[in-house]
Amino acid sequence: MDILILGLVLWVFSHLFKRLMPGLRARMGAAGKLFVTVLSLAAIALMVIGYRGAEAEALYTPLPGMGHLNNLLMLISLYLMGVGHSRGVLSARIRHPMLSGVVLWAVAHLLVNGDLASVMLFGSLGVWAIAAMLLINAQERWQRPAPGSPRGDAINLGVTLVLYALIAGIHIWLGHNPFVGTYG
Repeated sequence: MDILILGLVLWVFSHLFKRLMPGLRARMGAAGKLFVTVLSLAAIALMVIGYRGAEAEALYTPLPGMGHLNNLLMLISLYLMGVGHSRGVLSARIRHPMLSGVVLWAVAHLLVNGDLASVMLFGSLGVWAIAAMLLINAQERWQRPAPGSPRGDAINLGVTLVLYALIAGIHIWLGHNPFVGTYG
């Protein structure tokens, strides 16, 4: 569990570094971007290793059939994560599409995983995403971008479906079939 917690701390620090220490981050210039990238990659590696190695301590039992809701929420979550890069109609309507996608991703996973490591991982990342949105809103005024075309949203949907299939395949390969409806 310590490795998972270290990964979470590195993730939160690296992603809030610009918001909490803007002067230091600005002085670092391009080296600051490299620093955040290296910390983020290390955080992901530690979170994966820590999560996969954590003991299964049940905190609650997910309701039967929640896997289906999880799958729907994951599809929406992946779509939201791509909205900011799609130059579609939605990019001008949603201020924090990627962070909103992370919150939805976290909620979806908490619906089907009731163990301590899952609550730590998904709960912490969901709280981080909400905190990041609040910090950004407090520090920056949103300049609504010009709306894009429906074509951008359609391309995002195509990319979302491909990524969804890839992620589902990886989950199946790891022994966690997301299509069974109830997880154990």
